[in-house]
Amino acid sequence: MILFDDEYFMRRAFSRAEAAFAAGEVPVGAVAVRHGEIIAAAENQVEQLRDATAHAEMLVITGAANAINDWRLEEVDIYVTKEPCAMCAGAMVNSRVRRVIYGMPDNKSGACGSALDITGFSGMLWQVEVKSGVLEQECRALFQSFFRSVRASKSLSGKKIDD
Repeated sequence: MILFDDEYFMRRAFSRAEAAFAAGEVPVGAVAVRHGEIIAAAENQVEQLRDATAHAEMLVITGAANAINDWRLEEVDIYVTKEPCAMCAGAMVNSRVRRVIYGMPDNKSGACGSALDITGFSGMLWQVEVKSGVLEQECRALFQSFFRSVRASKSLSGKKIDD
């Protein structure tokens, strides 16, 4: 059996983030791994599905639960290119994800230790182990490139950037 490391799986999540970028979505990608095997993969689909909850993490949690036929993901690690928000971190706690490994921290709304610590909050029935900074520079560069292109297209269309 070949063992893969965190960087390998983050690169798989990164490729999903690139797919999101190409589709005009905020470039966040995620994969769920159990026993060294990817069991689900997703990217943001908020715009495509017109669903504010269609974050990569939410979709990959659903995919992982379907793959193992159980909502309890105690043996599942989730790799995601950006630190999860409160909604996604809460879903990870509720579905008992073992670990979340993310690339880029989000100091404004990250909920795995940066702005909030939902994954490690002692009042919860489950804590999710957190590892940050895997391929951080690549994840940040993709994210920044996406938002530069969004600002440029809004500027060319005459719309205010806040629209």
